[in-house]
Amino acid sequence: MKLSWLEWRNTPWGKASGGQWRYALRNAIAMCLALTIAYCLNLDEPYWAMTSAAVVSFPTVGGVVSKSLGRIAGSFIGAAAAMIIAGNTLNDPWLFIFAMAAWLALCTWVSSHFQNNAAYAFMLAGYTAAIIAFPMIDTVEYTELWDIAQARVCEVVVGILCGGFMMMVLPSTSDGTALLTALKNMHARLLEHASLLWKPETTDAIRTAHEGVISQILTMNLLRIQAFWSHYRFRRQNNLLNYLLHQQLRLTSVISGLRRMLLNWPEPPAHLWPLLDTLLKELARPEVHKYDIARLLQQIAPASQDDYRHQAFWHRLRYFCWLYLDSSRWLRELENATPVSVLTPPRTPSLARNTDNAEAAWSALRTFCVITVTGAWGVSTQWESAGGALSLAAISCVLYSSVASPLGSLTLLMRTLLWLSLFSFLIKFGLMVQITDLWQFLLFLFPLLATMQLMKLQQPKLAGLWGQLIVFMGSFIAVTNPPVYDFADFLNDNLAKVIGVGLSWVAFSVLRPSSDTRKSRRHIRSLRRGFVDQLSGRPQRNENQFESLVYHHISQLSNSKDEIARRWLLRWGVVLLNCSHVVWQLRSWESRSDPLSNVRDVCIHTLRDVMSERGVQQRPLGEALRELQKICDSLSHHHNPAARDLAGIIWRLYCSLSQLEQAPPVGTLTGGS
Repeated sequence: MKLSWLEWRNTPWGKASGGQWRYALRNAIAMCLALTIAYCLNLDEPYWAMTSAAVVSFPTVGGVVSKSLGRIAGSFIGAAAAMIIAGNTLNDPWLFIFAMAAWLALCTWVSSHFQNNAAYAFMLAGYTAAIIAFPMIDTVEYTELWDIAQARVCEVVVGILCGGFMMMVLPSTSDGTALLTALKNMHARLLEHASLLWKPETTDAIRTAHEGVISQILTMNLLRIQAFWSHYRFRRQNNLLNYLLHQQLRLTSVISGLRRMLLNWPEPPAHLWPLLDTLLKELARPEVHKYDIARLLQQIAPASQDDYRHQAFWHRLRYFCWLYLDSSRWLRELENATPVSVLTPPRTPSLARNTDNAEAAWSALRTFCVITVTGAWGVSTQWESAGGALSLAAISCVLYSSVASPLGSLTLLMRTLLWLSLFSFLIKFGLMVQITDLWQFLLFLFPLLATMQLMKLQQPKLAGLWGQLIVFMGSFIAVTNPPVYDFADFLNDNLAKVIGVGLSWVAFSVLRPSSDTRKSRRHIRSLRRGFVDQLSGRPQRNENQFESLVYHHISQLSNSKDEIARRWLLRWGVVLLNCSHVVWQLRSWESRSDPLSNVRDVCIHTLRDVMSERGVQQRPLGEALRELQKICDSLSHHHNPAARDLAGIIWRLYCSLSQLEQAPPVGTLTGGS
């Protein structure tokens, strides 16, 4: 038998790196310190302080600050809601249940309309009220309500303060460093992405790579928010960070648009692809100069001014190069900036996002039904531990309404609770009954927590399980002041928690979240609605905002296993985005008074006839494509050079729309509702 796993270098402690040890020690000390302080303050359930310290155990300063602010705000709002609702309805249990169900449904609905710490604050506002109010479901002692609310909020604040204090004592990697590294890596990856997409073939790898690039750029927005909260230097440069993210999204769009032009170009020059490879390699050099790029672009320039396709491709390629060099310059300035540097890029808003209102309303209804049914069961049975079942049901419904696979997450939580039930029984009635002081228990708890934190880092596939074990362990061990060792209460409490999660699992099975197919339809309809607005005289969103909104919709199904839904959402998003770029460029002709402006109006009117919120009609689409091609051919022979430029822009519109010829008719997945 091999016993190599017993060797020190194969143990979690021996395998841990310096950064992993710092993370594990910081969080283990924070949890133990929070438990100790709450115990010394004579709070009745000090384990909530330990749980709060575990929840805010982010690996970076910005993550801790951001989540702590959301947790504090949500805790105060939830405590106030619990006091108002319970204070006015405890004398009528049924009214109390309906009022709490309505509050939790409202918090579920509102949290889906926000992101990051704002969404987390509304989640906390929901289940903090549940934790405070539901244990009093069978009592009418109003005087206890203030004491419970005060204790829960104090425990939460103690845990957050301990987590923040340990982050200062054992700081982690800078959020700003992580953001700068991610921005530079993505900047370099965009050239690799261009090299992949500008090949003439079409493979699934291209689609997957495009989705991956979009998802990574949007993920960097989370890093931007964490950097914003970590240091005032990044708060000063927040506009530049937004600008760089928009620039990277624009580069992704231009890469996609150039690919459509290459695929619709009947006879591109044979020397084009070697020159494109040389151009991308030159752009990748750190010391690249704009003059060197201009010389390469000159080699790609069309020999004849009448070739509007070559002209259009060359102008868009030049735009890509200048855009990339501009982003490189701003990245260098950001990297070399001091805390007092003033950088003034163009004013740019944050990345746009959109809420799936149908899914948000469905999640709110599910939460209301679960709390109502569970509360009715608790009131009918008069079970003393029904409050625990209600609290866990509330936490499960509010937290898992926004995750991609709630049933899988709830199944994992059920496994966690069953393991914790067995583990806490052994600890509580095997160890804790034998000790008399808290410090003796901490001698066991601290190395246990440190080891679990290391296991969470070293086993990525089981990181979710280890994280839930750490967070929920405090509520199962239930270190109270004074300690209580009642086996019947312990069994009832654990059983109630498992039942609460089980009822949520049943609710998510019956009131299932929408399938990826339905989500794709709603996202596509929203994209088309946004594009129709782009065609109006005064669109609600500018070019940058619509671009980031399109990519937000695409990213919502990036992890879906429904390949058809993902493919058509990506296709619609890319097509409409490329068309919107052409529309904004056509608008730049608005100051012209010559007949070319009438041609521009005809093209925009053609889009209005073809595109609607319900989809694209294939016959009008075919007629529109033939009309656009006819306009391009006519303008290519015009004596005015500006007409040939306009022909190239209209050809770009033709290239973008031609992809929709493969779309199914209206009424199917891509076509309508």
